[in-house]
Amino acid sequence: MAERLVALLAAARAWAVDDPDPGTRAELRGLIADVERGAEAARAELADRFAGPLAFGTAGLRAALGAGPNRMNRAVVIKTAAGLTAYLQGRKREPFVVIGYDARTSSDVFARDTAAVVVAAGGRAAVLPRPLPTPVLAYAIGFLGADAGVMVTASHNPPQDNGYKVYLGDGSQIVPPADADIAAAIADVGPVTAVPLADDGWETLADDVVAAYLEDVVTVVAPGSPRDLTVVHTALHGVGTDTVRRAFVAAGFAEPIPVLAQAEPDPHFPTVSFPNPEEPGAMDLALELAEQTAPDLVIANDPDADRCAVAIPGPGGWRMLRGDEVGALLGAHVLARGVPEGGVLACSIVSSRLLAAMAHAAGVAHEETLTGFKWIGRVPRLVYGYEEALGYCVDPGHVRDKDGVSAALLLAELAATLKADGRTPADLLDDIATAHGVHATDAFSVHVADPSALAAILGRLRSDPPGSVGGCVITRRDDLAAGVDGLPPTDGVRWYLADGSRVIARPSGTEPKLKVYLEAVEPVATGDLAGARRRAAERLHGLRADLERLTMPDHGASGPTRSGSHSILTG
Repeated sequence: MAERLVALLAAARAWAVDDPDPGTRAELRGLIADVERGAEAARAELADRFAGPLAFGTAGLRAALGAGPNRMNRAVVIKTAAGLTAYLQGRKREPFVVIGYDARTSSDVFARDTAAVVVAAGGRAAVLPRPLPTPVLAYAIGFLGADAGVMVTASHNPPQDNGYKVYLGDGSQIVPPADADIAAAIADVGPVTAVPLADDGWETLADDVVAAYLEDVVTVVAPGSPRDLTVVHTALHGVGTDTVRRAFVAAGFAEPIPVLAQAEPDPHFPTVSFPNPEEPGAMDLALELAEQTAPDLVIANDPDADRCAVAIPGPGGWRMLRGDEVGALLGAHVLARGVPEGGVLACSIVSSRLLAAMAHAAGVAHEETLTGFKWIGRVPRLVYGYEEALGYCVDPGHVRDKDGVSAALLLAELAATLKADGRTPADLLDDIATAHGVHATDAFSVHVADPSALAAILGRLRSDPPGSVGGCVITRRDDLAAGVDGLPPTDGVRWYLADGSRVIARPSGTEPKLKVYLEAVEPVATGDLAGARRRAAERLHGLRADLERLTMPDHGASGPTRSGSHSILTG
């Protein structure tokens, strides 16, 4: 124990010497002093900060701000930028990198450090003019002909976090083996204080990039389609308000009614405990404003505006749609407008199978991918793709990633078209369910303090699976780590049941938690939609009860905490 403490303190002191930021350097030295005084909480905190380097993977980097190799800070960003630049220079002598950033704490600093590293290494760097949505950065890569893009954002993570997302020149997020190659290049970087940083020499882009994005994004709506629609919009203290407003006006819609308390960027996210529209309470202010103003839709973006959430009015008041419901609505709209010959619709394996059923009925190809737009955006001939976590790609020709701005526009066009016919999105969901069956989905997460617990839970699901769950026999068990149905290997398990239900369990890529996804499919017989929804809900309830028990450590011992959405039935 004493030897480990000595080694930990030595590593921390060495990091402090190499830290280029006086703020985090002082923070770390204060923590070291607390450990030397015998403070147990400080010792645990220091051990966590030095548990290992922050892993660079297909999601880039994401962690809490703070000093140390297992946190987001200038030292980590400079080393990451140096490794990325070295990787790019192995392919092009003078790579061009475009850099964007959101309004989180230190995002602008990390963006500037990245540009300084690229320029000092002999590359070219351009930085977006101000905090902007992630899809604007993804668009700028192709618009400017860059070799790579970096977006400094932690998306919808808590206020204390920040992150570093990397795109390659095709505008897609990185996938293997590029992630491992970049990680190896980062590991080869020596002392951070030895990494050259330019004082200037990078380009700060003008607003013409944003103007070009807006000019292209409005093409997702058809000329002459209905525009009579009232929308309440919240950016959840992120960077989406101005871009969404300008996009709606440019497309011919009325300006959305903003939730003023959440309209301006604020890295502290003062009105929400968790700035994710899926989380309880995040949409309260938007729904309160909707009760006062009676709009046709409520639309929310997450803080970097790459995701889009929707609420619709109903007999019982406003309700949030699940990501799969929005995915089905947009899919129906895309199919109704016509898909070019050879075009493909796609969704992730944890999303509902409803889009596949809709595409099959329309004679359109559908592809299932691993989770994440790093995979969805790479589907050849993609016309539309989505994942259940509120991510929608409706304009892959311009943004090969999820885009909450273009998705909001297409949802507005759909709702306005329905309104012109005296119908609502709820009516369309009923039609979809009647035609293709009720696809009821639910999900929950198992949070753990020790990440090794996740491997133990998944190991048990693989080696000792039950014969049935929710009162129904499991007919097929897939170990996703082996690679199935042509998909690359990924950690997780998938079960199919005799009644058509499906269960998927996989670890989160950004947090220490296990995510469990459930789906029950119930045909609508003789027009009894309400009965089909009731039966599907009952099956989901049984599935969830069994899976919550099976995913507890030691089949029920105390350990994780749980969070998850209640069952809401998708089309």
